[in-house]
Amino acid sequence: MASVSVLVVDDAPFIRDLIKKALRSHFPGLQIEEAVNGSKARQLLARTSFDLILCDWEMPELSGLELLQWFRAQAGQEKTPFIMVTSRGDRDNVVEAIKAGVSDYVGKPFSNEQLISKVRKALQRAGKLQQLRGRPVATSGGHAQETLTSLLGTRPTPAPLASPAPQKTAIPTDHRSAVRPTARAQLRVAGQQFACVIRSLSLRDARVVVRRGEQLPTVFDSAVLDLEQESDQGVARINGYVHTLAALEDRMDCEWVLVTLKFVDQDPAKLEWLSLLIAEGGH
Repeated sequence: MASVSVLVVDDAPFIRDLIKKALRSHFPGLQIEEAVNGSKARQLLARTSFDLILCDWEMPELSGLELLQWFRAQAGQEKTPFIMVTSRGDRDNVVEAIKAGVSDYVGKPFSNEQLISKVRKALQRAGKLQQLRGRPVATSGGHAQETLTSLLGTRPTPAPLASPAPQKTAIPTDHRSAVRPTARAQLRVAGQQFACVIRSLSLRDARVVVRRGEQLPTVFDSAVLDLEQESDQGVARINGYVHTLAALEDRMDCEWVLVTLKFVDQDPAKLEWLSLLIAEGGH
């Protein structure tokens, strides 16, 4: 039986590992290769054929969009499934990727169900699903994300980045001095969005305060921290994962939770942006 191969492209090892683990558990027999950035992926694609490419957008040396544009220009690669896996969910970015020939889109942070649903559809459309050794684990069709067409037509507008709105219950006084006003932030974890306040920030991690709701992130959840400088119109989307959760007060009804995020991005441009933000805020 012929094997089916997929190339996973992302500069963050943690994200590559998440994707590979999900693919191996749901698609036995799938052959998986990986590339640490777009440039390495291009070298690999120039000499090897793959049945599916899963690619990040924001990477050093060569972006996912640039890789996609190059790939579609190669003979015989007009229809090979190419799925963009990225935190860029704005309409303009989606349109740009569609024009370049993207097959589908998975937004970070993603759940296993979302990722597997997209991969299953792509392999089925390419006539490769039945070639896999073993039987893929079934997933609920009700959890499948929208197609690119519906994404453009009905995707909800992302919530604007903003600090939490004033509430009757304030952040405990002994923690207020740690909150820096130099950036607005939003935490995104698998379908959830949390307005948050930055307590501390480094090139490796961030500690943010969020209001306790009906559902909180869990440890090791994939996450994206959207950061916007007040002096800059740009937004940095930093990929990471939830490392720890802690209540800010020793009470069961504590309303504020301290979330520690570990960053996994290795993009020099993002690290430079973070360095400027840290210097500006005095973190």
